Amino acid sequence: MTPLLSLDISVNYGNKAILSEVSLEVAEGEALAVIGQSGSGKSTLALAILGLLGWQGGRMTGSLKFAGREMIGAKERRWRELRGKEIGLVLQSASSALNPALRLETQLREAWQAHSRVPWLDQKREALALLSRFDLPTDDSFLSRFPRQISTGQAQRILIGMALLHRPALLVADEPTSALDPPTAREVLESLRIANRDWNTGLVYITHDVATVPGLCQRVAVIKEGRVVEQGACEEVFNHPCHDSTRYLLAAVTDQSCRRAGEFSEPHESARGVGKR
Repeated sequence: MTPLLSLDISVNYGNKAILSEVSLEVAEGEALAVIGQSGSGKSTLALAILGLLGWQGGRMTGSLKFAGREMIGAKERRWRELRGKEIGLVLQSASSALNPALRLETQLREAWQAHSRVPWLDQKREALALLSRFDLPTDDSFLSRFPRQISTGQAQRILIGMALLHRPALLVADEPTSALDPPTAREVLESLRIANRDWNTGLVYITHDVATVPGLCQRVAVIKEGRVVEQGACEEVFNHPCHDSTRYLLAAVTDQSCRRAGEFSEPHESARGVGKR
């Protein structure tokens, strides 16, 4: 079966190499965690998957295929067709990702109209049903608020809702819980689980917080200094780490119980056998 996302890339900014021969695959409906310390190249990987490196002067070489189609060398028009419609993005900071001057419904409507000619009023009911799955209010008083008038957790879940309006095949979440307290982070993680398990949305979950990976992702890739140093099933990698970087990240987890085999989710059916070491 053709992977949803398949890449083998290197990324440079000028003469500086940021990613070196990073090779990953994500099957349809699979959740892959990409973990590593700050500065390891994780966010650069997110930009690469979305075709956004050029805006910051980055250059990607190798191969990046989405749904079997090679995207390196694709025109910006093709990338725009993918972003937001077929590949959704959830950034780390909702406060910077949401427009502070626009009401929530306005931002939802604009995200919808960017990729569809279906009138917002015809889509609104389905969009509100989506928000309600994430335990967000759907009344007019809530939708008329500005981002500063809602909680951080609500703002992050609004971001996820916006990213999923078009039911993309792939969702890239770049450190979506790093600025959140534990209860709020759990709310955001549950929203990602719903997207992955209930709607079969592929997920690339980028994080330095290893404790949030069990129960969400089936596979994990460890990045150090721009290279993938270890990858495989979460249970295998976390219980039998082969690389010092993996051991270091696991040692930083305060709740050691999350590393027990029983805490790991069963692999999604479409993900079985993908990406074995």
